[in-house]
Amino acid sequence: KKTILAAAALGAATLSMAAPVMAEGDYKVAMVTDSGDITDQSFNQTTYEACKAFCEENGLDFNYYKPDGDSDEARIASCDQAIADGYNILVLPGYLFAASIVEESPVYPDVKFIALDMSEADLTGAAGVDDVTQAYNTENTYCAIYQEEIPGYMAGYAAVKMGYKHLGFLGGMSVPAVIRYGFGYVQGANAAAEELGITDEVTVEYAYGGQFYGDADITAAMDTWYSTNGVEVVFACGGGIYTSAAEAAAKVDGKVIGVDSDQSGIIGEDITVTSAMKGLAPTVKTALDAIKDGNWESDYAGKIDNLGLVSENPEDNYVQLPMDTTQWDDNFTVDDYKDLVSKLYNGEITVSNDITALPETEIAVNDYGSIK
Repeated sequence: KKTILAAAALGAATLSMAAPVMAEGDYKVAMVTDSGDITDQSFNQTTYEACKAFCEENGLDFNYYKPDGDSDEARIASCDQAIADGYNILVLPGYLFAASIVEESPVYPDVKFIALDMSEADLTGAAGVDDVTQAYNTENTYCAIYQEEIPGYMAGYAAVKMGYKHLGFLGGMSVPAVIRYGFGYVQGANAAAEELGITDEVTVEYAYGGQFYGDADITAAMDTWYSTNGVEVVFACGGGIYTSAAEAAAKVDGKVIGVDSDQSGIIGEDITVTSAMKGLAPTVKTALDAIKDGNWESDYAGKIDNLGLVSENPEDNYVQLPMDTTQWDDNFTVDDYKDLVSKLYNGEITVSNDITALPETEIAVNDYGSIK
């Protein structure tokens, strides 16, 4: 793989010689999709819309590029093409771009890279090194990761407070971000059950699909959860895997919890209880603002920020539930949610981000491992 990537980097270097060097302040923004499209109601769409809105507001050129395949080589080629077309700010949504950052950031020092959901481990793993500063060009790259355990906790807490007692967690692949969502979800459900005095009545069925898309096998497993086991709501966490949960839920009037962005529009407003969201749009906006305002080098370049709560106001935070589409009720209101956020922000409630083992709980958690 490294040989192929090295070859890609050599090709990138050749393109770099011909690529236009943009004067400071003369910015053009491009985003590259990962393995999906800008209509995925998730990472790609949210990032695309945030970039497009910023550029329209500030009179900047914007375009997006879709790789011709789901591979490091295809994503690198799309980055090369964007830069060859004169774009000098690249926004890359997702850990799948780790190899692209490793290969491209040293080759194009005049291009600024904004990588969303990109961790130190992603970069060192892609580069095959232990020291993250040796993995990529820290001078032109900003990375952001998110504290997924917090919105996961919010979703699990809200579900139990709303009266759901038989919950499910369907993760995509058991990568760290998905695990943090799931472990946070279990912790939140347990905390709400303890507060209500119903720990012996609440159960969570817990499984990973082994992939980031739904299919007949996973739908069949969800059919069993909903129809046979009596699961009432499933937190579907991982790309397009929600399709299997939504298909099974629709047959029995079940419910689903979305992930990453407000997925009520694509899952269905009637069956979507809430969504555990990451603040991709505000991340994009603040990073692009920093470039526009001349604060990139001092505030963003070289950082790998772990974004979470920054305020008692829910909508200011990088992790949250959607205020407009969550199915609030008398048992869990908007004010109850604001109180929860305040307690999380002030440290009155803490959520573990340890992903080495399922959290210890008073509620029952049935761990099925991976479906596939």
